[in-house]
Amino acid sequence: MDYNIPPVILAIESSCDETSASVIRNGKVLNNVIASQTVHQKYGGVVPELASRAHQQHIVQVVQEAITTAGITHDALNAVAFTKGPGLLGSLLVGVSFAKGFALSLGIPLIEVNHMEAHILAHFIDEPRPPFPFLCLTVSGGHTQLVLVTDYLAMEVIGETRDDAVGEAFDKAAKMLGFPYPGGPLIDQYARLGNAHAFEFPPTSIPGLDFSFSGIKTAFLYFLRDQRQSDPNFVENHRNDICASFQRSLISMLIQKLIKASEETGIRHIASAGGVAANSELRRTLSEVARARGWTTYIPAFQYCTDNAAMIGMAAHYKYLAGQFTGYDAAPLANLAIGE
Repeated sequence: MDYNIPPVILAIESSCDETSASVIRNGKVLNNVIASQTVHQKYGGVVPELASRAHQQHIVQVVQEAITTAGITHDALNAVAFTKGPGLLGSLLVGVSFAKGFALSLGIPLIEVNHMEAHILAHFIDEPRPPFPFLCLTVSGGHTQLVLVTDYLAMEVIGETRDDAVGEAFDKAAKMLGFPYPGGPLIDQYARLGNAHAFEFPPTSIPGLDFSFSGIKTAFLYFLRDQRQSDPNFVENHRNDICASFQRSLISMLIQKLIKASEETGIRHIASAGGVAANSELRRTLSEVARARGWTTYIPAFQYCTDNAAMIGMAAHYKYLAGQFTGYDAAPLANLAIGE
């Protein structure tokens, strides 16, 4: 294989409830097609079986749109990339199976991509791009991690949640408040109108750089229960303040560990990735702390924070250059750690 030819890669993402495809040429994202699934809203969360069925319905159309809008034909592709994990096994299986069949039919190689590594490499889609080494706070509905990044394909998790992810804490709190799924963005929206110091939700403190969000989630549940007993309309009357106060507590827990990681490593180039990286309070607080501590911060554009194939393609680009391909017998892994 001639690695001097700028690679054209088709990337497929299907780890949860977004079916996405993207075409990457020589490390440049040509498009980022995403089909969202609305079927889960009435259930208050993602239903794995329904997610995998929806991926089957969307994937052909999404891939065809990506190829068409990129202005290429199938024979222009040099490789097909897919999300190997972590994620919902059924959803991953749809993407992996399609990618294998597509690549095999064209006689081109496969590239498997770790979903969490791809979130971090989304920082290299557009300027400004962080220099190595940098710290990345990766925050989503399924993960909360602090990652030391020393090269495109060299990453080490130095801190992670021991129980719930921060994105799950947002969504579960939103469900307790009666918000529709996904509720995390609604908490952010209402919080902008509220007093962040109206109520106190004690953060969970554990040693080292790990996180824990199960305690504050439980405390929030009991807080609402007790307040509703004395005032059935408590949430309706104090919605904005509740959201602002709970959000402040969660963001504070993230930032405290990030500060600790920066102090321990001496690294001042700080990145954030994942769906929760789109949260306005996290962005505001990160900017405030950066000014006070002399950090330089990096956050991808909104469309590259949530699950998307462009980030899969960017990770695949660097794996292609390194000659890291996988066989046609590739299989998904629901639980996949960074570096695996």
